[in-house]
Amino acid sequence: MKKIMIMMAIIAIATTKITFAQSKTDAAFNQLLTAYYDVKNALATDKKDLATEKVKVLSAKVEAIPHKDLPATQHMLWMEQAKVIKAKAAELAAGKDIKAQRKSFEGISYAMIKTVKNIKFNNATVYVQHCPMAKASWLNEKENIENPYYGSMMFDCGDVSETIKSK
Repeated sequence: MKKIMIMMAIIAIATTKITFAQSKTDAAFNQLLTAYYDVKNALATDKKDLATEKVKVLSAKVEAIPHKDLPATQHMLWMEQAKVIKAKAAELAAGKDIKAQRKSFEGISYAMIKTVKNIKFNNATVYVQHCPMAKASWLNEKENIENPYYGSMMFDCGDVSETIKSK
C-alpha cells in the first residue's frame, strides 16, 4: 500500500512537471501569436514603419519559445517553421516598401498557420483567412476580415477558410 502511494505521488509530480512545461510553452506560443497579430494589424492598416517595429518583437518571441519541451514531431516541425519565420521576419524588417513587407508576411503566415494547426497551443479561437486576389492566407484573432495583403485598398477582401478552436 505504501509503495502504491509513493508511486502515485511520483506520477503526480511527473505529470505536474509535464503540465507546467506545456503551459509555459503554450504561453510562449500565445505571445508569439499576439506578436504575429500585431504585424498583421500594422500591414492591414498600411503602417509600414509599425510593421517593421512589430516584426522585431515577433522575432524575439520566436527565440523565446521553450521548444525543447515539445514532443519530437512537434519539435521538428517547430524548428523548421521557426527558421522560416525568422528569415521572413528579417526580410520584412528590411523591406523598402509595404508591398515587399506584405510578400515577406505571406511566408511568416504560412509558417504560423502550419504551427498553430500542428502544435495546437492557441488559448483563443484563431481564424485562418484567405484573400483570393492575393492568393494568400493569414491568421486573424477576429472573424471579421482584416486583409494584411491589400490594407485599406481592400481591407475586408477575403473569407474565413478555417476556424481553429482554442485548446
